[in-house]
Amino acid sequence: MSIATEMHVYLRLPSKVLFDGPATRLRGEAADGGFCLLPNHVDFVTALVPSVLLITEAGGRERVFGIDEGLLVKKGHKVEVAIRRGVESDGLDALRETVGSSFAGLEDEERVARAALSRLEADMVRRFATLREPHR
Repeated sequence: MSIATEMHVYLRLPSKVLFDGPATRLRGEAADGGFCLLPNHVDFVTALVPSVLLITEAGGRERVFGIDEGLLVKKGHKVEVAIRRGVESDGLDALRETVGSSFAGLEDEERVARAALSRLEADMVRRFATLREPHR
């Protein structure tokens, strides 16, 4: 493996890519504490906890993401991050409001989807019950 000044970071949600680009540093938090990855860091795998993920781009700009649980895999100069939910914020000060409003909307959508699934399951059980009844 060669000495590199950058690593390529892919930050993915189930429905879209939140970040895809070169970075000089990535800071995150796992269940056993915080960590920092640099381009020449040893290969690394960890489960992420709900926290703040900081990605520093080559020009020095720091990108701030509020994330839910997920998985991070670093192999060579490539870092793949898969998370359930996440949002980008302009800074740490605005992150609480951004995460709160974004995640609240997602929770409402999940609640509606769970209710619809429960109705479908109940309907399916009723239909199976009618199959057991003798035909007249």
